[in-house]
Amino acid sequence: MVSDARKRVSRTTPEQRAEGAHDEGRLLELKILDIDDWRLWRELRIEALREAPYAFGSKLKDWRGAGDTEERWRARLREVPLNIIARLDGKPAGMVGARIAGTIDADESPTVELISMWVAPFARGHGVGDALIQAVVSWAEEQHAKQVVLAVRAGNERAIALYARHGFIDAGPAPDIADGQPPERLMIMPVT
Repeated sequence: MVSDARKRVSRTTPEQRAEGAHDEGRLLELKILDIDDWRLWRELRIEALREAPYAFGSKLKDWRGAGDTEERWRARLREVPLNIIARLDGKPAGMVGARIAGTIDADESPTVELISMWVAPFARGHGVGDALIQAVVSWAEEQHAKQVVLAVRAGNERAIALYARHGFIDAGPAPDIADGQPPERLMIMPVT
């Protein structure tokens, strides 16, 4: 079962950190959010859209001003069944969401879609992305999903490498890209 988690991460070499391993003594916490945690989600989502606009289809301007309402943030958390934030040494460090995207075969095993993944710059290379992906995969297993799917911007090599380390395979161009949006790659990982 996916649950809130706290763990100390272990000591590694700089080369291992570049591959997503963990650092000694750093406390990594994952928190599964409910709709009352909308302020936490809002804080990280706005920072993600500000820091990495190249990585998302959503734009910061769409979530600011008139779009920045408590009800809208609560609705986002209500509509997406799994929303997780990570803290590294107590600081907000990353986020991810997941939802059921449909079924892929006659036995109606669902596909889980990983969405809204982001890791803060200070936390990159410290295992935060790994922990968030592992939490989504665990949730997919609980849903009896046969696969986890995601779309990633074609030029986002660091994210593509992170997903590939976890067994995601490039499945070609993502369908249904909105006009004017950069190309995305579809990546799929079978769930065992």
